Amino acid sequence: MVSELAADDAVYLDWNATTPPRPEVLEAMLRAASHAWGNPASTHGTGRRARVEVEELREALGAALGVHPRDVVLTSGGTEANNLRLVDAPGIVTSRLEHPSVVRVAEALAARGRPCRWLDVPESGRLDVARVAEACRDLPAGAWVAVQAANHETGVLQPVAELADVVHGAGLLLHVDAVQAFGKVGLSGLSEADSIAVASHKIRGPKGIGALAFRGAAPRPLLLGGSQERGLRPGTVDPIAAAGFRVAVELSAASPGRWAELARLRDELESWLGAVSVQNGEAPRLPHVTNRSFPGWRGDELVAALDLLGVRVSSGSACAAGTAEPSPVISAMLGRERAVSAVRMSLGDTTTLEQLERAKVAFFQVLGLGASKVSRKP
Repeated sequence: MVSELAADDAVYLDWNATTPPRPEVLEAMLRAASHAWGNPASTHGTGRRARVEVEELREALGAALGVHPRDVVLTSGGTEANNLRLVDAPGIVTSRLEHPSVVRVAEALAARGRPCRWLDVPESGRLDVARVAEACRDLPAGAWVAVQAANHETGVLQPVAELADVVHGAGLLLHVDAVQAFGKVGLSGLSEADSIAVASHKIRGPKGIGALAFRGAAPRPLLLGGSQERGLRPGTVDPIAAAGFRVAVELSAASPGRWAELARLRDELESWLGAVSVQNGEAPRLPHVTNRSFPGWRGDELVAALDLLGVRVSSGSACAAGTAEPSPVISAMLGRERAVSAVRMSLGDTTTLEQLERAKVAFFQVLGLGASKVSRKP
């Protein structure tokens, strides 16, 4: 049996960046590596065994996302899934809240002369449905509205079902980036989405594999060179990663309840830090995420100092790591000053109260405060 793995004794509070693979996932991958390592496109027995792993994943994703398995395209992750759906859009409506894999596509479409409408970003981080309806007016047929189900930095949830109504009422199409929401909250609102992006490593599956699920017209391929994935995504699919992703998808069916229990721990953490920080994003959000700004501090410096004390947090999206700019999401919501001092903490289903106590001590040590000097909110 494969047990829970830990590279060190650190307190890991960066689950929105990536999650540790579950033991059951690793076991499934080991089994697949021993008997289903072939090329899924090969017609002989070795290839057919590999193909079974791929198709079982496709069926699991189709069931979880409410689409026909045939309309699930396997990708390298959420970034590729977002690009595959949107890169050829005749027009787009989106906001600066989105993941870079959507924002950069929108900017590229605008540079090519395609209509691109940027939505206003409220301080709450939750889009105004009426503003979205206004932005949809007079766009060409086949244009897309792209939104996240849950934000990658604040965890704020978008009103996907309400957005679907106004988007379809305008004759447009709705793409939902569900990478952060999948497996953590109920997905009933996605039933009206025209396409959905998900990623394995956000639900304790392996990295390097994700999916685009769609209803209606298929996307145009980004790559050329093969007939895999109905020609929509050429290249050899890894059956070993597919086996792990399938198990992660199946286990995620029970995950929303487990993740909901984390709200109590998240709220405890916010209570401890309430006197020295302010909350970024007041709208309903994922139960395991808090994003807070620490006035007078730089978020990236806090992240580095906490890392030295064995606490892993982040100052923005992992996709923006290494850049000098503060979080574009927090900047859009609350301004650059709040963004510069922002830190994201995201818990996971193995996070414990004892770990959060250790994180609190580390925060107070970095901030130069004794725990007794920081009052707790009631």
